[in-house]
This record gives sequence, structure tokens and C-alpha cells, in this order.
Amino acid sequence: MAIASKAPSDRAQSIAATPSFALWQMGFRPFYLLASVFAALSVPLWVAQYAGYLPMPYVNGPLWHGYEMLFGYTTAVIAGFLLTAVRTWAGQPTATGLPLVALALLWLAGRILILTPYPLAALLANVAFPLALGVALAIPLVRAANRRNYFVVALLGGLATASLVFQLAFQGKVAWPAYASLQVALDLVLVLIAVIAGRVVPMFTNNGIPGAKASRHALVEKLALAGLAALLLTDVLQLAPVFVALAAVASAIVHAIRLGLWQPWRTARTPLVWILHAAYAWVVVYLVLRGLAAMGLIPASLALHALTVGAIGSVTIGMMARTSRGHTGRSLATGPTELLCFILVQCAAVTRVAGGLVFSEHYVASVILAAIFWSAAFAIFAVGYLPVFAGSRVDGKPG
Repeated sequence: MAIASKAPSDRAQSIAATPSFALWQMGFRPFYLLASVFAALSVPLWVAQYAGYLPMPYVNGPLWHGYEMLFGYTTAVIAGFLLTAVRTWAGQPTATGLPLVALALLWLAGRILILTPYPLAALLANVAFPLALGVALAIPLVRAANRRNYFVVALLGGLATASLVFQLAFQGKVAWPAYASLQVALDLVLVLIAVIAGRVVPMFTNNGIPGAKASRHALVEKLALAGLAALLLTDVLQLAPVFVALAAVASAIVHAIRLGLWQPWRTARTPLVWILHAAYAWVVVYLVLRGLAAMGLIPASLALHALTVGAIGSVTIGMMARTSRGHTGRSLATGPTELLCFILVQCAAVTRVAGGLVFSEHYVASVILAAIFWSAAFAIFAVGYLPVFAGSRVDGKPG
């Protein structure tokens, strides 16, 4: 296992680099910082409210907690990742400088306005952010005629629609269950995870682990995405639970086969790779639990948190670490900071999901413990990576 707080090559490059404030030079820098700080603060605030320790409410109930973690934390990571990745995919510049500042301020406005008695302003800011991000990504993709990745713009439009419908439903202005909008948005995020993971996880596995033979099978790839599309359709159409269960369990089988082709058992000594495999394993766990929840065998919240804490938490912290190191000229060696963060997120996910299944009489305690693990992971990540986000590349290159 390669574990070093900074590889020797990093130190040599750091000496040659000219220090400067680079926070607004690439999309991952401000958005990964905002996401990690938000993750570290918002979850303990919510859990303190949930457990009755917060005298004044942080958000207006569990649905708004879910909304903030999805449209606050998750969309911030998506923004940072896509603003960085599209630059590579399209070979075109993405937002930097003042346009990037404007996007970050729009995201921040959404987080602040949610806490105020101005629902229309909160609605406008939170719907505008994914739309503005979609426009910012569509411009370089269209310029490059990069049709393969147009889907990310459509996905962001779907997230904006889900955000709008959720807020209108919560206000009683549309006849649609508010929770269903969150589920649809989570389905869209899961599709994004599946698409990106299918592209990069086998490649990262083979590049980072000598002798690994991670592979893709055309039929499995098609069935994996088709299964998630079917699950999305059941949620959009609000079909009977039996259809949800069938779609979820069938999809779980295909995604388990997909993960097996990537050879996760070879990754134990390479944390930057195993964290992505762990994330995908949580996708399989979520799909199984989603099917069981649809059949009324377990509480739906356990499946939900297998996806949000387990899959989304793992893939986001893993990709934030990897892309931040790669796009600042650092080696892809894993230091104690990254390893600790990865382990803490796994502890949070296992505690949040298994705690509700095995120790139901201590459910609140398990929620509090999971929140401590989660908050510690992202607080450590934010502090440890602040110099990475704010400082210039160690190789002296722009970005």
C-alpha cells in the first residue's frame, strides 16, 4: 500500500512551484471545498435537531435534510467534477474566475435562502443552480460537438426539475409527494455514478494495480444502465411497489456482475481504487435493500442511506481526492489523510445502515455515531485539502 503524506516527487515539485491563490482557476477547487465543509457541518446540525439537542431547528424536517444533502452537498461535488471533467472531454475551457465565482455564490445563496422565510427566493436559487451549471457545461460540449456527453446537461435539467417539483409539492402547490422528487433526483445521480464508474473504475483498476484485469462486457453494460432506467421510470410513474422491487432486485444482480468483472478483491492495497469499488458495492447493497423495502421487509430509510452515505459518500470523497491530486500535479499516492477519510465514510455507512437493522433498540444512538464518523471524514478532508484547493499546481502548470 502506497501511504505517504506527500510523495518525494510532490516535495520536489512544490519547491519549483510558485505559490499563488488558485481557488478560482478550476471548477473542482471551490466546489470540492464547499461540498466538504457543508458535509462536515450540515449532518451534525441535522442529527442534533433529530435527536432533540438543538433548541432551534436547522431545517424543516427529514425531507429538507435529504434535500440539502442532495441539492447542497451532492450537486456541489457534481459541479466540481463536471466543470473539471468536461474541460478534458471537450478540450474546451470551462468556467474560471468571475463566472466560477458566480456559480459558487449561486450555490451558496441556495443554502442560505433555505434557512430564511423566503421560499420563493430559495426556490429560484436552487432551481437556477443546476440550470446555470448545465449552460456552463453545454457551451464547451456543443463547441466541441461532444455528443457523447450531452447527457450530463439533460441530467442537470432533470435535477432542476426535481428540485422545483419538490419545493412546490412541499408548499402544497402541486399534487405530488415531495419525497418522490427526492427519489427521482437520487435515481438521476445513481445513473450518473453508474455511467462515470463504468468509464473510469476498470481503467483506474488496471492502471493502478499490476496484474489486474478489470473488464467490461457490452451486454452487462447495457443491462446495468437499462435496469437503473427502469427503476427511474417506476419512481417517475409512481408504480406499485412490486414493480419497484422487481426493478431493484434485477438491477442489483446485474450491477453485482458488473462489479465482479472489475475485480474488487485485487484493490485492497490501493485506497484510491478500493474506495471506488466500495462505492459501487454500496450501489449493489442499496438496490437489494430498495427491493426489500418496497416489499415492506425493512424500513425504506435504511436503503436510502445505503445509497446516500454508502455509495454517494464513498464515490464523492474518492473522486474528490483523486481528481484534486491529479489536477494539481500531485502523485496518486494515498496519504494518511485520504485513508482515514475513506475508512471513516465506510464506518458511517455501515453504522447508519446496519445500526438500524441489527440494533434497532439503539437506533438514535447509531444515527448519532454515523453522523460523527461522517462529519469527521469531511472535516479532516476539508482541512487537509485546503492547501490543495487554494494553492497553485505543484508542477507549475496552469489550473
